[in-house]
Amino acid sequence: MPATDLTDNRAFLTEKVIKNYSGIFDKASTERIAGIKRDAVVKPVIYIGTGTCGVISGAGATLERVRKYISENNIDAIIAEVGCNGFCSAEPLLDIQLPGKTRLCFHHVTNDKAEDVLNSVLHHTVHPDLVLGQYKQAGLEEWPSVPMMDELPWFSRQTRHILKNAGIISPVSIEEYIVRGGYKSLYKTVLNYPADKICEIVEQSELKGRAGGGFLTGKKWKIALDTAGDQKYLICNADESDPGAFMDRAVIESDPHRVIEGLAIASYAIGASQAIIYVRSDYENPLNILSNAIRQAREYGLLGEDIFGSGFNLSVSLSKGAGAFVCGEETALVTSLEGQRGLPRSKPPYPAEKGLWGHPTVINNVETLANIPGILENGPAWFRSMGTQSSKGTKLFSIAGKSASTGFIEVPMGISFSSIIYDIAGGVKDGKALKAVLLGGPSGVCIPEAELETPLDFEALNGIGAKLGLGGLIILDEKTCMVNLARYFIDFLQKESCGKCIPCREGTKKMLDILNGITRRPKEETAHETLERFKGVVQLEDLAHVISDTSLCGLGKNAPNPVLSSLKWFREEFEEHIFDRRCAAGVCQDLRTFYIDVDHCNGCNICQKKCPEIAIIGSLRMPHFIIESKCTGCGICFDVCKFSAINFK
Repeated sequence: MPATDLTDNRAFLTEKVIKNYSGIFDKASTERIAGIKRDAVVKPVIYIGTGTCGVISGAGATLERVRKYISENNIDAIIAEVGCNGFCSAEPLLDIQLPGKTRLCFHHVTNDKAEDVLNSVLHHTVHPDLVLGQYKQAGLEEWPSVPMMDELPWFSRQTRHILKNAGIISPVSIEEYIVRGGYKSLYKTVLNYPADKICEIVEQSELKGRAGGGFLTGKKWKIALDTAGDQKYLICNADESDPGAFMDRAVIESDPHRVIEGLAIASYAIGASQAIIYVRSDYENPLNILSNAIRQAREYGLLGEDIFGSGFNLSVSLSKGAGAFVCGEETALVTSLEGQRGLPRSKPPYPAEKGLWGHPTVINNVETLANIPGILENGPAWFRSMGTQSSKGTKLFSIAGKSASTGFIEVPMGISFSSIIYDIAGGVKDGKALKAVLLGGPSGVCIPEAELETPLDFEALNGIGAKLGLGGLIILDEKTCMVNLARYFIDFLQKESCGKCIPCREGTKKMLDILNGITRRPKEETAHETLERFKGVVQLEDLAHVISDTSLCGLGKNAPNPVLSSLKWFREEFEEHIFDRRCAAGVCQDLRTFYIDVDHCNGCNICQKKCPEIAIIGSLRMPHFIIESKCTGCGICFDVCKFSAINFK
């Protein structure tokens, strides 16, 4: 965009859009806003979801194919890159909007399918196999026999406020955010309210921190505001270190200016003139998008010196984290920002009183800050109208694992596990039975099917010994081994332990040794070693409680959760592994005993050739046999057998 156009656009958007309280515009302004919003287009617009999930699914190749198609056919069209709308398992997503018609969304549009989709829509027909739905747009002609997007099971149960722009707008366009009401809350804040009033409004909304602790956000802000200090900091934790949780990344990739606006309001509320967004270094795309968003906000006068002529100054910077899981704990994050190894500190004092470089510091995660513009725009009563009596508002959840559909959603607090799994995600993949839901990542809790009606809010989850965490849901089917799952997460947490406190450092290692012993068949074990192994198993639950009660930070306190919850609800699987030396799910490799059914074996010799331990004997065209003492349970023979002759027990 030429410099003169940029200056004109900036003046129009800041003076006539952001500062327009009434929302009433003259005809020329209304048409200009509609053009930026693409409410009505004069040429075809092709939207391609290029968030991380889309790129992994092949959206990059789809984008190149679309560009080539447009060029080769001399089509006058606009190509816009957008974030993901949340339906990640349908990626690559491609939307098309023709003049006078509603916007269509297509799913699984890989590069080899892009031309067919474009051909059909540009000739005013709909590709029947790939169309997902159409968006409601007033005044535009609807496509016949195509469902509305908000009528689809994935979207119909959602309440999208944080995600209202996800997959709709370009994350690199501040203009598109502003014409949809962006930065009006910041303008309203710095021109009309003192800092303590903002803290009061947020406290009245009863917004609780969305990073898992559930502490009242407004109360935390008040502590920092009331603590004397010549410098204060606001830190946005965008590290999102939980495997299986990707909501913060998705928000940044879809609507980064919502995060920037929330961060600016929070900074004003606590009296901070410096804000830092802490992002893991391997989040390359979010880092690029945030860097662009910060630059744009500065150009528009929404960050920097004397914002809106209010005297409020705010400098925002990005800081890359190494991806350490322990840096999800706020004091460890602060230590990391100070250039040291990310180690937690004893509390109190809390960071709101003494944080970065010894100054009052508020740390909120991406989702918490993304709620702030809506609360300031609509008021605290609006936010309290959603959710439950004790947990207000909406919550983002990521859905991964063995569900029929995967992605991220925004739903009112208090929705049940069963509603998310069956009504939104479509149940369990391939018709298998549900075994459990892992809530909260590696240090989360496994929720059994019997507890699926539990409301997803802070208090109800505490009642069953669970915590909300970041909101990552991993669906586990009947083929999951709960013992092996617990062992996997303890292995992860033991490696991620900072090593500062003994209970976490040594306790998680001891738990891992015990779980390794449970999931392996002892070979040449002495009587003394057998006794020690069983003693360890007996002590496993007590050890878990000791680690939880005595560890310094949240990593250690929550590390035993997968073990404790599995023991609580799936104890029979532990007993089966310990006493029968058997894994019913067939997951624990060292407990599998493979055998060949001679009635089905035709002696093709493939399994014998592929066996890495040379544990299979037999002559060509004659039934083969497995030498049990040599077999390591790797399962290669099982995988390569074409005649279902190899089984395990």
